[in-house]
Amino acid sequence: MAEGDSELQDLYRDVLLDYFKSAAHKGAIAEADIHSHGVNPVCGDEIEISASLTKDGVQEGRRLARLRYSGHGCVISQASSAMMAEAMEGLSVAEARELARAFKSMMLRETPPEALPERLGEARAFEGVRKYPMRVKCATLAWNTLLEGLKAPSDGAASTEFKEK
Repeated sequence: MAEGDSELQDLYRDVLLDYFKSAAHKGAIAEADIHSHGVNPVCGDEIEISASLTKDGVQEGRRLARLRYSGHGCVISQASSAMMAEAMEGLSVAEARELARAFKSMMLRETPPEALPERLGEARAFEGVRKYPMRVKCATLAWNTLLEGLKAPSDGAASTEFKEK
């Protein structure tokens, strides 16, 4: 391994640890429009996502006004949850779906990390995780759980369940 590769891995590890420790988006929203629960039975990671949407427009155009997560899991799943919550706030439902699909595409090696939207620049820290298929599920759990929640109908609060396979 080249010296630069080692430095990059150290930087990525620091980014993931910073997100893991961050409390900025942890918690729950009492009157959430979206509530989604996700589980990775292979490793035991579990996440709850709650989000409030703006009240204007149709479902696809409404924005994620606030997004919070709670749960337990490894550094990868919790850091990914924090990064996802930070990146998603303020986006329309359609934009959130697109961003989640971009992250998943990168994690599944369908697109290179360089192709990630600017809003997900720090998500390149997960590039090394792609080598480990079981850990990819940890990194994508929150994103899949949110996508499942966004599928729900727009009338009233939606509650969904996602289980990794």
